Amino acid sequence: MQTKVRYLSDLKFNLETWRRELRFHFDEMDTFQEKLEEIAAREFGMDARKSLENFQNRIMIEKAAIAKLKHRCKDKMRNLHTVDMDEEIDGRLRTDQSTLREDMRTYIKMHYDLKEEMMDYFTEYLAD
Repeated sequence: MQTKVRYLSDLKFNLETWRRELRFHFDEMDTFQEKLEEIAAREFGMDARKSLENFQNRIMIEKAAIAKLKHRCKDKMRNLHTVDMDEEIDGRLRTDQSTLREDMRTYIKMHYDLKEEMMDYFTEYLAD
């Protein structure tokens, strides 16, 4: 029983951490969108415009992915509050957590790849 309580506490910590990180990334995408709007207001060539539209689309896709992940974390948190204390840890709880963990890893890698590309773009078009 003590092991399960500790495990559930660890799960809750992970979920809270992921939710904070997702909120930060969502806000960060708003900041990047503002920078893209600065570039859009300037007169740059077609290449800059194509990249800008691509980034705007990717921001919308990322925000949708963030919303889905936040919802999954919220559902998982709700499930933790109603968990059956007699249920085995190695069952559904661990499987569900592993799936979400892998999805978070994939999302975070994709987020930082996008961020790096956007930072390179900003360096090119916002440099004075």
